Amino acid sequence: MSEAKAIFAGGCFWCMVHPFDQQPGIHSVISGYTDGHVVNPTYEQVCSGETGHTEAVEITYDPSIISYEALVEIYWQQTDPTDAFGQFQDRGDSYRPVIFYQNEEERLIAEKSKQTLQDSGRFNEPIVTEIKPVAPFYVAEDYHQDFYKKDPLRYKASSGPREKFVKDTWHAE
Repeated sequence: MSEAKAIFAGGCFWCMVHPFDQQPGIHSVISGYTDGHVVNPTYEQVCSGETGHTEAVEITYDPSIISYEALVEIYWQQTDPTDAFGQFQDRGDSYRPVIFYQNEEERLIAEKSKQTLQDSGRFNEPIVTEIKPVAPFYVAEDYHQDFYKKDPLRYKASSGPREKFVKDTWHAE
């Protein structure tokens, strides 16, 4: 069994776990923080906006079953790639959308996918999701892990605007 990791930031990490967790070849989806200047930040520190971190998910997957390219495509369909200042009801720097790459191949896949999405005409605004080199990833507190399973009612309430956007944008055809 081969194993690789991918890190994506797309707003609230609670809402980013479920779409990946349901895919074949995914071993784990961990909620955490990345791209900031504070080591081992807490949720409260990240929410303060003073750590530079964004909420993200670290996906461990089997590349012989699901490709990095497929993960990037799933990612696009979970976010509003035209909103650099948060996602849906979650606003601020800690909710910014970012695809983190670990090598040149991943960078090229992400950049090509972003350009394809821009050229598709699906969105009237520019695609502003950042594509950046991977930064240290810090695992979030236990109560954030698998939140959609632990507190389905609260998860449903928090994911509503995202789910409507995804349905209207990707499944309306």
